[in-house]
Amino acid sequence: MNTKPPSDTPKGDRIAKVLARAGLASRREAERMIEAGRVRVNGDQILSPALNVTETDRITLDGNPVSEPEPPRMWLYHKPTGLVTTDRDEKGRGTIYDDLPEDMPRVMAIGRLDLNSEGLLLLTNDGGIKRKLELPATGWLRRYRARVNGRPSDAALDPLRQGITVEGEHFQPMTVTIDRQQGANAWLTIGLREGKNREIRRAMDHVGLSVNRLIRISYGPFQLGELKPGEVEEIRRKIVRDQMGITLADDSGTAVKKKPTGVKRGPRRKPGGFGGAGQPGAPGPQKTKPAPKGPRKPRG
Repeated sequence: MNTKPPSDTPKGDRIAKVLARAGLASRREAERMIEAGRVRVNGDQILSPALNVTETDRITLDGNPVSEPEPPRMWLYHKPTGLVTTDRDEKGRGTIYDDLPEDMPRVMAIGRLDLNSEGLLLLTNDGGIKRKLELPATGWLRRYRARVNGRPSDAALDPLRQGITVEGEHFQPMTVTIDRQQGANAWLTIGLREGKNREIRRAMDHVGLSVNRLIRISYGPFQLGELKPGEVEEIRRKIVRDQMGITLADDSGTAVKKKPTGVKRGPRRKPGGFGGAGQPGAPGPQKTKPAPKGPRKPRG
């Protein structure tokens, strides 16, 4: 009689995955924490992420117990200029995490925007979602409005549409349209599917144009819409389920827009869109009808 050999697959999940699902870090960051000796399992320090753990194991990070994984959630955030997309900055500059509402859980940014760029950032409390959406295979289109100094022609922008190599790094073809010439500046709409470091600024420099304002207006199916700089809006679970096939926690089933508290704000933008104060026809972000607000349930 044939007997099935016992399975050698360890029970549970990899420790880095558990830390990521608890919202403490991305999986890669969690692996670095483990290698730095910051994680203990059942009182024993571990130095390798090649370990599976179960619900019965006691896990600590820097001596603090790791709580049960929170249900995955996602938010839209309008990043202002002057903030960096890191947990902490060695130069002492402000980070997006200093700007978020105090009642936000620990979140991670999906992708980045540099110090002088603004617009849509996706946030999540789940490292698995972050990793999935940052994979090149996901290939979501990211759309930007860019104000450049100069008078570009379609012919001058054609190399960007074909794909260029800058300092030995190849950039995939971009979609580029000229929206408006406004004095010495022109507004462009740019679409790309990569997101390499300072890709748009470097590509524009390559064709002789200098970017003096850059706003991300969409990331895949998600739009900046009417979010003001510094505002956060939780994404409804139905939207995420339809767009990504991921089920998120959202008790109310509605998007909740929160205004950050306890953070000093600069002056609000004057009417006139992104093209300049009071300029008729100046290009701005795509408008979407705000989602209705439902009753907010107490946090338990």
